[in-house]
Amino acid sequence: MLILVAYDVSTDTRAGCRRLRRVAKVCESMGQRVQKSVFECTVDEMQFEQLERRLLSEIDEKEDCLRLYRITEPVSLRVREHGRFRALNFDGPLMI
Repeated sequence: MLILVAYDVSTDTRAGCRRLRRVAKVCESMGQRVQKSVFECTVDEMQFEQLERRLLSEIDEKEDCLRLYRITEPVSLRVREHGRFRALNFDGPLMI
């Protein structure tokens, strides 16, 4: 399944800056960045649960915001891309 992860981490403190880096690292390990604080991840149900748990362990729920969206199938009808960025096709060849 395709999920969209969006977050807003408060960086008013040094601890917040560290949380922001840790949240980004977790997201980078499971997907690709499409905006500064938005990632697309192709995961199965177990990976989704694992990702959510890892992210919840990093954020401060009193100061930060985390949103996870499941994009329903067929993805081609739900996602439209415009502009310079193009998502990687993880199902296709990794080298051109």
